[in-house]
Amino acid sequence: MVTSQMLMRVAPLVFVVLWSTGFIGSRLGAPDAEPFTFLSLRFLLVLGLLLPVALFFQQRAGGWHERGHAIVVGALIHGFYLGGVFWAIHREMPAGVAALIVSLQPIMTSVLAGPLLGERVSAQNWFGLAIGLVGAILILAPKFDLATSAGTGINGYTILASVIALCAITMGTLYQKRFATRIDLLVGAVWQYIGALIIVSAGALLFETREVNWTPNFIFALAWLVLVLSIGAISLLMLLIRQNAVATVAGLFYLVPGVTALIAHFMFGETLDLMQIFGLVLATFAVLLTTLRKENLRFLQRRRPAPPAP
Repeated sequence: MVTSQMLMRVAPLVFVVLWSTGFIGSRLGAPDAEPFTFLSLRFLLVLGLLLPVALFFQQRAGGWHERGHAIVVGALIHGFYLGGVFWAIHREMPAGVAALIVSLQPIMTSVLAGPLLGERVSAQNWFGLAIGLVGAILILAPKFDLATSAGTGINGYTILASVIALCAITMGTLYQKRFATRIDLLVGAVWQYIGALIIVSAGALLFETREVNWTPNFIFALAWLVLVLSIGAISLLMLLIRQNAVATVAGLFYLVPGVTALIAHFMFGETLDLMQIFGLVLATFAVLLTTLRKENLRFLQRRRPAPPAP
């Protein structure tokens, strides 16, 4: 029989796989719409799907205080984070460079979790985070070549956009854990996407033409990002943040570059060299270190057979 505890054990793996497919969806749809326009359409469709269900559970909506917190989380995690990454890549920053900048999130989250949330990051977690960073760099190293990418999108503006995205998802994760864990997940998601829509729609109105080419690739990418990412992966992220320390959840992001590389290998024929494979192994080991809790160690110790009586 499948229990909630068993589901929570599988949830991190499912989250990493779903989150990694965001790269595939954004790559397929990027040529047919500008970044803020693309995200505005995505969030409008998500709200169209979630809002009727949320209205049905209106009694679980909480007060305006909780809704306000959810709006802030949405503006940070969906609006500024996705907006910054999409904008930088649209301006021809190599995706590997943007991903490398954002991969600093676990370190940044762990540094801030102590003073802001009072969470203690153990030496084991710090060691795991450091190994994960090395693994992420190895995975992305073949795509991160400043010598060949000079003048092709790596500039002060795109670096700033990526850093804003890094800060946004870090602060959004911490803010969610500190202020927005009481509101119902479904209802909270609606208010989060309202907050995100405010950010990206303002960007589309101020800076873009808002033209869209409705190609089959774009329609598929939009549907995938709406259903799998915005509803599936984000719901899992909120659930994981609610159930775990934020440093533990942030460590999962180290697996994303490697899983994305594997998906791109099978879908687009991108090759994986030995350095990237070794980096993936390091990132996997790092996640095991950061997610293995002391309670699990005690549980394993209790399961050991007692020594035979003398």
